[in-house]
Amino acid sequence: MKTSTLVLLAVAIILSILVIISIDNTIRLAMYSNRFLIKTMQMVGATRWFISKPLDGRALINGLIASSIAIGLLIGFIELSEKFVPYLKVLHDTWSMIMIFAGMIFLGLFITLFSTHRSVLKYLKMKLDDLY
Repeated sequence: MKTSTLVLLAVAIILSILVIISIDNTIRLAMYSNRFLIKTMQMVGATRWFISKPLDGRALINGLIASSIAIGLLIGFIELSEKFVPYLKVLHDTWSMIMIFAGMIFLGLFITLFSTHRSVLKYLKMKLDDLY
């Protein structure tokens, strides 16, 4: 049992790292498509805060939506599992589920906000000729 738990933990960690890298790359591609808009805003005199605030706000909304979808899918999977294997209801702990959901929301917000803010700052520091 301990061996299978450790193997599943290792697989979960590897998959989590891959998912975080995929999310980061997706956000970086989205910011790449906005690089000229970011540079134009900077050229007309907008401050870094003024440029990054709406993009960070959109990232927070996207993180909330993504974490809500993930929580909904997890609840559906748990309900489906408990329907087919009734004795799993004994393992159901409300407090731990709330902690897992809070962690999912936090990670969804943190990953999207961190990736977006880092990408926006990258394009703000670039010279105009480097954007092409």
